[in-house]
Amino acid sequence: MTPTRSSFRSITPWLFAGLGLLAASPAFTLRGADSAAGTYYKTQVPTGVTASTASTAAAAKAAKAFLDSLDEAKRGRAVFTYGDDKQRANWSNLPVTMVPRAGLKLGELNAAQREKLLALLASTFSPKGYQKLIEIVNGDEALKHSPGNPPNLMFGSDEFYISILGTPSDRTPWMLQFGGHHLAINVTLAGAKGVITPSLTAAQPATYQLDGKTIRPLGAEDSKAFTLINALTPEQRTSAILGSKFRDLVLGPGHDGKKIAPEGVKGSTFTAAQKALLLDLASEWVGIVHESAAKAKLAEIESNLADTYFAWSGPTTPGSAAYFRIQGPTVVIEYAPQNLGGNPVNHIHTIYRDPTNDYGVQFGGR
Repeated sequence: MTPTRSSFRSITPWLFAGLGLLAASPAFTLRGADSAAGTYYKTQVPTGVTASTASTAAAAKAAKAFLDSLDEAKRGRAVFTYGDDKQRANWSNLPVTMVPRAGLKLGELNAAQREKLLALLASTFSPKGYQKLIEIVNGDEALKHSPGNPPNLMFGSDEFYISILGTPSDRTPWMLQFGGHHLAINVTLAGAKGVITPSLTAAQPATYQLDGKTIRPLGAEDSKAFTLINALTPEQRTSAILGSKFRDLVLGPGHDGKKIAPEGVKGSTFTAAQKALLLDLASEWVGIVHESAAKAKLAEIESNLADTYFAWSGPTTPGSAAYFRIQGPTVVIEYAPQNLGGNPVNHIHTIYRDPTNDYGVQFGGR
């Protein structure tokens, strides 16, 4: 899978100040491969990668192939010991100029190495998860190339980093990290087991157009959440809604190990249909990783739905800026619009954690 080249046809200018945007366009319009305005990646799974049936073994094989494509210097920067807790916690939603990342930068890879890296990502994630992550990366490239931006703005698809902790294996624990601005994926795999917590998915712009298609990397999360809140009874909504204004993330970067009290409406009050909606919403995060790991995690969350809470802050009209949280014994998911950028529905941060198994602590090996 090779990157495609695209350019902007018409974009309302964005004005930067401090950490972010002061004025925001609702969408980007780009046109096809006829100039060098940016590097955008195809969201289809690369040829030869059967991600729909991917497993830890497939991910380990792809990781080894990627590492074998690197020279000694690059490989040394990409690989860390499995017990390196400093590197494990080195992730953020902020640009890499504000929070430097260790690892190997996508922009440093040649074409063949990028192919190997993309095959690794596609083998580790589900097809839907792979598409989501690539759309976030492409969105950051769109943000970088908006007219009026500073010329040395450190956003874009080249500014995403890959690191591997431990030795890729289909038996013993190892970890893959991939992220940059608005993306931090932490996948720990151990044989048939796997977790993708803590991981941060975010988007700015949350809606843009690429090659004539409207892209919403986190669109399903938004739509499914409004479907769920509006499927609750008036009594359930009274319990679920914590306030009229949206909140920010509570358990975002830098908050490893922090505990919060459950709030909102309890899953034990849900009908079967409401439980299905809640589980489907959670699957947008859980289902990023390859199917065998995601299936086990979803089953675990489903078994605890009676003790899972759903909380909401903000309006319940679809398209509004609203915060929500799913919190159960082994899952915490938060979705939070951001004021930075003018239009909060076009700048979204989310976090996915497992308070019992972030970074795969239950798998041992550290």
